[in-house]
Amino acid sequence: MWNKWLSILLVMVLGVPVVACEANNVDGSEPNQQPFPYTVEVAAQQLDVPWELDFAADGRIFFTERPGRVRIIQAGKLLPEPLISFPAPFVSEGEGGLLGLVLDPQFAHNHYVYVYQTYREGQNTYNRVLRLRENNNQAVIDKVLIDKIPGSAIHNGGRIKIGPDQRLYITTGDARRPELAQDRASLAGKILRINLDGTIPAENPFPGSPIYSWGHRNPQGIAWNPQTGFLYSSEHGQSAHDEINRIEAGVNYGWPEIQGTEQRAGMKSPILQSGDLTWAPSGMTFISKGPWAGELLVANLRGEQLQRISIDPNQPDKVRESTALLQQQYGRLRDVVEAPDGSLYLLTNNRDGRGEPKEGDDKIIRLVLKQQ
Repeated sequence: MWNKWLSILLVMVLGVPVVACEANNVDGSEPNQQPFPYTVEVAAQQLDVPWELDFAADGRIFFTERPGRVRIIQAGKLLPEPLISFPAPFVSEGEGGLLGLVLDPQFAHNHYVYVYQTYREGQNTYNRVLRLRENNNQAVIDKVLIDKIPGSAIHNGGRIKIGPDQRLYITTGDARRPELAQDRASLAGKILRINLDGTIPAENPFPGSPIYSWGHRNPQGIAWNPQTGFLYSSEHGQSAHDEINRIEAGVNYGWPEIQGTEQRAGMKSPILQSGDLTWAPSGMTFISKGPWAGELLVANLRGEQLQRISIDPNQPDKVRESTALLQQQYGRLRDVVEAPDGSLYLLTNNRDGRGEPKEGDDKIIRLVLKQQ
């Protein structure tokens, strides 16, 4: 309560909004304050816009840097040489570049790494998903899995994850052309779903199409609730109205026809949205270990915070509580990932052209579960 009145006083005196460091219960009840169950350490620093990471069974951590490098942390040390660097026609401009990354479930045997990258062809900008083959901390391009995803200096999406169904899910932005999100002939403004060899799953909602859901503006995070199996996404709104959506096959999420709390027949509204605030939500993960098991964490860029969202397991579209964590402590957060041991990894993006770099930026922050 004191935080609330302090925020109001600062708004009156300074004329600027202040985000309170407390939970916002959707039902209006008092927030359930809990101690922070992690200790903080720096896993790597002096990085250049790290975007997404994944863990190999042998302990190595693979991650992308947006200017065009895949890097490796091995035995707790950042290796000086990248796994691979991308030359032209790869291009890193604005929000485009080397973005998503995920390791194959059989990486220990086939050494496949999947990445999402922006490139230029003539006067056009596109995105594509590549399959790399790793050998002794070096990699080569093995195959282009999906190509000609419309791209731009902004709104490229870029998150890739392998779902519980062993399919590859890909988020794409509207490439600064909102009308493409409502065009099922375009790959822009969608969540795509393909097989790991690049073919189209027979059970996709639109026969012969990689489109899984549509009507998205710039989705940058996807995660599956391990308790229910439902898929959720984060999405940047236009001038605030950022969204958390529950994703269903074949469903239209409305952009640019609706946003925020707006509704229209045949379109699905978000389960949570930011209203007049801007979160710029990006990577997200469900926690599977520790006292916060079952909670959804979402990295925020503009919001400079980590959102902790509690979803009712019996009502998958109902958010019970949303809490702001680590506000303005590490700057812009691009991704949050849970490691196999239950620790969390945060990727800062203060060098992405929109942040204010601090000493050591950019960093990968490790949150280690405290002993109970």
